[in-house]
Amino acid sequence: MNKGPISNFIEHHYRHFNAAALVDAAKGYETHLTKGGKMMVTLAGAMSTAELGISLAEMIRQDKIDIISCTGANLEEDLMNLVAHSHYKRVPNYRDLTAEQERELLDKGLNRVTDTCIPEEEAFRRLQGHIEKRWKDAEAEGKRFLPHEFMYQMLLSGELEQYYEIDPKNSWMIAAAQKNLPIIVPGWEDSTMGNIFASYCIKGELNASTVKSGIEYMMFLADWYTKNSEGAGVGFFQIGGGIAGDFPICVVPMLYQDLEMENIPFWSYFCQISDSTTSYGSYSGAVPNEKITWGKLDIDTPKYIIESDATIVAPLVFSWVLGW
Repeated sequence: MNKGPISNFIEHHYRHFNAAALVDAAKGYETHLTKGGKMMVTLAGAMSTAELGISLAEMIRQDKIDIISCTGANLEEDLMNLVAHSHYKRVPNYRDLTAEQERELLDKGLNRVTDTCIPEEEAFRRLQGHIEKRWKDAEAEGKRFLPHEFMYQMLLSGELEQYYEIDPKNSWMIAAAQKNLPIIVPGWEDSTMGNIFASYCIKGELNASTVKSGIEYMMFLADWYTKNSEGAGVGFFQIGGGIAGDFPICVVPMLYQDLEMENIPFWSYFCQISDSTTSYGSYSGAVPNEKITWGKLDIDTPKYIIESDATIVAPLVFSWVLGW
């Protein structure tokens, strides 16, 4: 593939340290796909609010990603940015805010993520009525869906188009819905939409079983991995740490230890972008070799760790893979 100006810049300038690790990981990603391998990308942190969709959506459209694992926050925050972008407020001097100024933001309905405030009324409530109807209609019909499936239904119906405030090509959730890309959302309850759903269950307006659970996500992933891990296998590109990465990577040891599938292959590529330092008991900061002891990676699995800011690094790796 002929590389574009971003990739040429990276290759010329990024020669040492974390910069070199970025190039090695990007080339490894590309090699894995060239061999016919598939790739899981996991999203921790607030990557959707960081507008990673600008590059991530194109990765999905060009079949450079086969499955995504993300937090409930990343699942919904891409939609929030899609429907309420003009109402977001950037606070460049967020480090200098007093407790009183933080409270002022709350009183204005602005929930801060580092330097970006999500507008509660326009973002959360604009989606709430639509998702509530989906939940209640499904329950009335005796149907159950996974959290991301409800969101796919909203996007594909076109009912949210009236609110779009960004170019839809920059929404990774739209790209994923159009591809019906498999998504794993562990701990979905730990999200705004999860909290809203729980409130309806507490009020007796919905049953908790209407939205499928994390166990059902793991069951789906076990089936998907078993069907897709032959040949060059499935790679694991992890952005950040936490449950978005730890939950899906555990499917391999579960398959061969608990289901006794002795021939199940290890993950065949691993890269993590993280600014978490290696320390006692830290998953996010654990070096890749630790995962060998847990039966997730093998001795010869290509392993990369880029210790940097994912909002800077991930778009560059994606640009390389896309040939930009």
